[in-house]
Amino acid sequence: MAQERARYTEFEDPRLARFLFNSTAMAWVWFVARLWLGYKWIDAAAHKVSNPDWVQTGVALKGFWERAVAIPAQGRPAISFDWYRDFLNYLLSTEAYTWFGKLIAYGELVVGIALVLGAFVGVAALFGAFMNFNFLLAGTASTNPVLFLIAIFLILAWKTAGYIGLDYYLLPLVGTPWKRGRIFKARPAPALT
Repeated sequence: MAQERARYTEFEDPRLARFLFNSTAMAWVWFVARLWLGYKWIDAAAHKVSNPDWVQTGVALKGFWERAVAIPAQGRPAISFDWYRDFLNYLLSTEAYTWFGKLIAYGELVVGIALVLGAFVGVAALFGAFMNFNFLLAGTASTNPVLFLIAIFLILAWKTAGYIGLDYYLLPLVGTPWKRGRIFKARPAPALT
């Protein structure tokens, strides 16, 4: 085991990557990026959470999925991957749009609020990127490529992207999966008397 460790070489990130993703000097750049991205998510959610076709019946999502899975007689279908078309057809056949519409609408809202507040930015950006990726797989380009790219940058900059925000307090308090924060530190057992 010790020999294996001796052979392993740890590589440092390039100076530019350290500056972009680890330096608090870049916190202002990530602050602006996450505010803009958070606003875009909140704006997208506002149209959905106030629409009963999204949050009550799911009919709006059903229509989106039906248009996405359609294969036109001429031209190219919106979905390039058959496995994703099959997945959406499965969701349509099980009427998953009735609950999935709520999940998307409120998920967009939660992602947007978390990004604006700077709370768990890396996780919020990951969920946002996942939604963008699924919209892209369904053939909806629109603003999704740009939103996806910014979300990826925020994921990479997770340590400093929320520095001007709640993460400044939350990350030391909660910690990460590999390093516990103050509230999850092991407490010594009380002494028996």
